[in-house]
Order: sequence, then structure tokens, then C-alpha cells
Amino acid sequence: MAPVQSPAIPSGATLESSPDVVIDKQKWEWSELYKKEDWWAIWLGFLLIIVGMLIFLPRPPADMAENLAKADAVLQAEDARAPFRTVEWHKANDAKGGLRATNEPYAKTISKWLQKPDRWSSNPAESLYLSEAAAAARRAKAEPAYKEAQEATKAALTRAEAAQALAAAAFFQDAQLNAAAEQNIAEWRQLREKERGSVRAKATVQAYNKIPYHIGLLILTGLFFTIGILFLKIDTTKFWKGFWFLFLIAVVAMIIGNQETMRKYGFGDVLWAIVLGMLISNTVGAPKFVKEALQTEYFIKTGLVLLGAEILFSKIVAIGVPGIFVAWVVTPIVLVATYAFGQRILKMESKTLNITVSADMCVCGVSAAIATASACRAKKEELTIAVGMSMLFTAVMMIALPTFIVSIGMHPVLGGAWIGGTIDSTGAVVAAGAFLGETGMFVAATIKMIQNVMIGVIAFGVAVYWCARVECAPGQMVSKMEIWYRFPKFVLGFIAASIVISIMYSAMGSAGEVMIEHGFIRGLTRDARDWFFALAFASIGLSSNFRELAHHFKGGKPVILYVCGQSLNLILTLTMAYIMFFLVFPAITAGL
Repeated sequence: MAPVQSPAIPSGATLESSPDVVIDKQKWEWSELYKKEDWWAIWLGFLLIIVGMLIFLPRPPADMAENLAKADAVLQAEDARAPFRTVEWHKANDAKGGLRATNEPYAKTISKWLQKPDRWSSNPAESLYLSEAAAAARRAKAEPAYKEAQEATKAALTRAEAAQALAAAAFFQDAQLNAAAEQNIAEWRQLREKERGSVRAKATVQAYNKIPYHIGLLILTGLFFTIGILFLKIDTTKFWKGFWFLFLIAVVAMIIGNQETMRKYGFGDVLWAIVLGMLISNTVGAPKFVKEALQTEYFIKTGLVLLGAEILFSKIVAIGVPGIFVAWVVTPIVLVATYAFGQRILKMESKTLNITVSADMCVCGVSAAIATASACRAKKEELTIAVGMSMLFTAVMMIALPTFIVSIGMHPVLGGAWIGGTIDSTGAVVAAGAFLGETGMFVAATIKMIQNVMIGVIAFGVAVYWCARVECAPGQMVSKMEIWYRFPKFVLGFIAASIVISIMYSAMGSAGEVMIEHGFIRGLTRDARDWFFALAFASIGLSSNFRELAHHFKGGKPVILYVCGQSLNLILTLTMAYIMFFLVFPAITAGL
């Protein structure tokens, strides 16, 4: 519903009191709840969350409560016994972490239906089908390296236990012995992570045929979104005619993104979904039959509601005030400064492109770009530019930043906070943080999770600012209803999912990690979100035209904006992280 423009308001008058003002006639209608894609994103997102709860929560692993209590008792005892995390502490924590609802048979069945194409090196067909003979050949090839990794881990554990025994003999009062034990334990943990990573995956690979599952997922996903399509005045038959093609583009993008070299350098399926779609739309042209299936915002908003369920307040509390300062103070400063730089220095013609790129760069990449673009009603090609730059710069930073951090010997907590506050994609943050070890990865992922909370705040702020300042003529005021209509409603679902799941997670104690995080989130909603995002970005690519994008790059302004904004972000985030983690709250850093 378009806003009603108001004439200038006399000095001292308000929108309601001035007799010369045409009051905005927009009204809330209950039909909005089933006629708008934002609301359907919320309903479908929560439907999937509820289905996940009904499947997972009643089916915990055997003896879960007893095993969790035993592990927690050991952790508590070891925390009191030694000034560092002992071998026994790590073993108990590993046992606790091994309790996952996703390891149950029913969860593995669900995983088969939601699985992505597999990793491959030289033969893309192996991403979808691997014969028993090929699987056996892979296992045989990887077995020596796996055995070597196992032996190295075992030897490191022996050294760690010996060093810890010396420290224990001195009642943990000798600082040098404690440091030696802690170092040996850290080396054991690093080797263990390496052993249990790609080396073990290759040595234990089994034959598979993903094609039937992908066909089944195509049907299930199409039916899932058809629930809303029926109410959104979209031709259902035409939607289905194009949906299979869109799904195919998403699968091909995943296949390319899972090539080992592509994965190594961060060129994932999101980027390839856009690239493939743009190649088609700008060469032979997007087929006409696919037009009704290109429901970009419908797909991605549903995925963003599911993302909200992954943001757990307990994780935020674990980092404490330092993490909140790094994520919630630096982010708005960088956003405002970058937007002002784009308008006043670069003189960017499109304010919507400016704010979308700024939010994409300083908050959390793709998710923030979608929410901001929706709030300011940016054009699809402007969103494409923001997302494309985000993916390219993320691929560079996820390699360059951790390499630099390790090369100069930066503290893992400081390095992790720096990575979490500056690299856009959550997945890239985890991958980059892994270079710094367990502590660095934990800090990086948690900082990014805290920063993700800003999605809703930024969307609301942009909606208010755009209504009150950007699209309102001098002397005019905007009605509260116009702000409400401009605000992207799916953000309410994002926030609600985060609150509801966080409360449940905290109420369940240790079982929350088993049944929620490693239950219906990792076992259902996260995988579904990845598929929805792939569909959305394939839609963006197929809807994009290079000629429409070209004028936005005049003078290279979007790239300059992104580089300058990210440079400021890097400097402020590192400074704030150092101040908060090492000067103001060093005790929190010592406990991580």
C-alpha cells in the first residue's frame, strides 16, 4: 500500500494537529497476516521449528541425563583441582559433546534427505554418486594418513598426561610446570582436531547415491513453499514449472562450491548460485517459465527466521560484556560512518545502494543486506551488488586475516574477536577462527553470533530513518503506520525465534545443547536454511542484468565504499577488542 504524501507542516504543528495535513490513511488489516510474504516467512519458519521440536525433543539419546551429570561432575571437579583445563577435563567435555541427538538413527535419516552434494576433487559426479569400489579406493588411499594422525594424537596425549602429572606432583603451584602441561595439552587438542577432521572423513567414507534424495527434497521444498504461494496471488502451476529449474541451479552451485579448491578459498555455493544465475540471465536469458519461481525474498526471509533460532543468548553471555562492546558498539559506528562517507565524500547517487552495502559490510553480510534492502526498499540489482562484493571480499579475508594473525603471534582471543567482528559470513568466520585453535574459533563464532542480533536493530533503524529523513520532504512528518509498513516483518520472526529457542535452551541446561543445538537446529533447520538461501541467491542471479548493474559501478564507488568501510571496521574492531578483552576485562580473557 503506497504512503499518502503530506504537504508541508506549519512550524510548531504536528501531523495530527495541522488542518492542512492529509493524514496517512494506512490501516492495519488482519489479511496482511496471510497476504504478505514477510508473514508467510514467519509462519513457515516457525512451522519448521515446531516440526523439528516434535521430532527431536521426545527422542533423546539413551541415558542422556545420567551421562551429562557424570560429565558435568568431572568438569566441575577438574576446574577446582587445576588452574588450567586438564586432560580429564577435555575427555569429559568430549564425552559430553559426543552426546548429540543428531547421532540418533531418526536424525540420520532426516540428514539424508537434507544433505548437500558431497565434496569432490576432480570428478564432479562424485558429489552426487559414489560407488562402493570408489569408496573403498578412497578409504585405502586415506588409511595411511589416518593411522599416522591417530598415532600422532596418541603420542601427544601421552606427553600431555606426563606433563600434567609433573604439574600435579607439584600441586599445580609451579608456574613453569603448569605452562608446560598446558602447552602439551594444547598440542594434543590440535592434533586430535586434525585427526577427526577431513582425514577421518576420507578414511571412513561410504558409498552413496544422493540423486533420489535431492529429487525428494525438490518435491518437499516445493510443497513447503506452496503453502504460502496459495495465498500470495502467485500462479501455483507456473511456480512449479520454474521451481525445478531453480532447484537445479542451486544443486549445481553446491556441486561447484564443494569442489575442494573452491572450498579452501571460500568460494561457496552462495556465490556460485548468483554467478550461475547471472551467466544464464545475461547470455541466453532466463527462461520465461522460471519467472514465477523467482521468489527471492520469500525464500531468504524464511531462511532468516530459521537463522534467528541459531542465535542463543547463553552463547552471548559466555563471552560477556567485552563481546557485546565489540559487536554492538563498533557495528553502528561503522555503519553510520560508512553511509556518511558514501554520501558526502563519494557522492553516491543511490542512497539505498549506499546503506545496503554499508550494512552488508559491517553487520553480517548477506543476512543484514537482505534486511536492510527490505527496510529501505532497495532495488534487486543493488542487493545483488552488495551480496556479490560481500562474497568476494569474504573469500579473501577468511584466508588473509587468520594467516596474518597467526604469523604475528596474536593472542587467539584477540584474533578471534577481530575475525568475528569483521568477516561477513558466519560460516567463513568459523572456518577462519579454526586457524587459531579452539579458543579462537569459539570467540570468533560467538562474536559473530552477538553481531547477528544487530540485524533486527539495524533494519528497524533504517526503516525509521528512511521514512523520517530520506523519503520525507522538508517540513513533513511521517506517520507511525508508515514506519510499521516499511519495517520488514520477518525480522520479528527472527527475533522471536531467537528469544523462544534461547529460553528453551537455558531451561533445559546441558540437555539444551544435545537436543536443541545438536538436535533440531543442526539436524533440521540449519540444513533447510542453507537450501533456502541457495534458492534465493539463484533467484537473484536469474533476475539480474549486467546492463542494469553497470551504472552503479560508475567510478568504482561501491567497491571504494566497501574497502574503506571494511578498513575502518578492521581498525575499530581490533582496537575495541584489545581494550575490552585485555585492559578492561582481562579476567574474562583468562577464563576463555
